Amino acid sequence: MKGKNPQNSLITMNELVLPNDTNTLNNLMGGRLLHWMDIAAAISAQKHCNRIVVTASVDNVSFQHPIKLGDVVTINAKVTRAFNTSVEVRLDVWAENIPSGHRVKSNEAYYTFVAVDQSGRTIPVPALIPETEEEIALFEGALRRRQLRLILGGKMNPDEATELKALFTAAKQ
Repeated sequence: MKGKNPQNSLITMNELVLPNDTNTLNNLMGGRLLHWMDIAAAISAQKHCNRIVVTASVDNVSFQHPIKLGDVVTINAKVTRAFNTSVEVRLDVWAENIPSGHRVKSNEAYYTFVAVDQSGRTIPVPALIPETEEEIALFEGALRRRQLRLILGGKMNPDEATELKALFTAAKQ
C-alpha cells in the first residue's frame, strides 16, 4: 500500500451560523460545532483512506472564542498521521464576521478515525508521507498524542509509552 501526501486529505468546510444553531446568548452551541468538526474530520480521513471511517476518539476541545449568530465558520481538516488501521486528523476552526471582516481562530482539536470494511471490521490504511516542516512536526507529535489517548482510554500501560517517557526524561537532562 502506497503512502499519501497530507495535502490529499486537506478539506475546508464552511457553515453559516443560523438561529437554530445558537443558544440563548446567540452563540453557536458547542455540540453543533463538534458535529460539524466530526463531519469535516471524517471527510478528510475518508479521502486519505479511501474507505469508510468511524470516529474512535476526540481529543480535548476547548472553546477559545465564542462564535456568534451570523458568523461563517471555516473548518480546516487534514490527516496528520496514519497508523495500522487508524488516522489522526487535525482540525482548525475559524469564525468570521463577514460585514466587519473580523476573523478569529476559535478551536483546534485532533480526531481519530478507524477505517472499516462493509462488515465493520478494521482494515489497514495507507501510510502518510509528510513533506513540509509543519507536516513532519505534526506527524512526529501524533505518536505521543496517540500514546496519551491510549493511556487515558485504559488501552496502554504508561510504562509502554516510550515516546511520552522520552519527553519527560529529556526535560530532566
